[in-house]
Amino acid sequence: QVQLVESGGGLVQAGDSLRLSCAASGRTFSSYGMGWFRQAPGKEREFVAAISRGGGSRGYADSVKGRFTISRDDAKNTVYLQMNSLKPEDTAVYYCAARAPATAVYAYWGQGTQVTVSS
Repeated sequence: QVQLVESGGGLVQAGDSLRLSCAASGRTFSSYGMGWFRQAPGKEREFVAAISRGGGSRGYADSVKGRFTISRDDAKNTVYLQMNSLKPEDTAVYYCAARAPATAVYAYWGQGTQVTVSS
């Protein structure tokens, strides 16, 4: 099992950058695929980005491609989401999640961190 804690959210202006961090507990972090999701008020939670164990494969939602970058540091048990050129529509609670090996389901979730982008 893994516990996840996000940080780095805040209030920024359109065009600014933020880096979210997600710290994971446990000794097997490197074996988990990791993802970032977000949920805006009144909307369903949506996929933002994912990175495979080892970091060799990454994927992004079309809405953030070219602006956001997901990365991981297994030595620090941390996954990051670098967000550049932020837009008001990026405003949401951002969650990180972990996917156990050989599964397609994100079984472990953090509590979320709020990102608000003003125009």
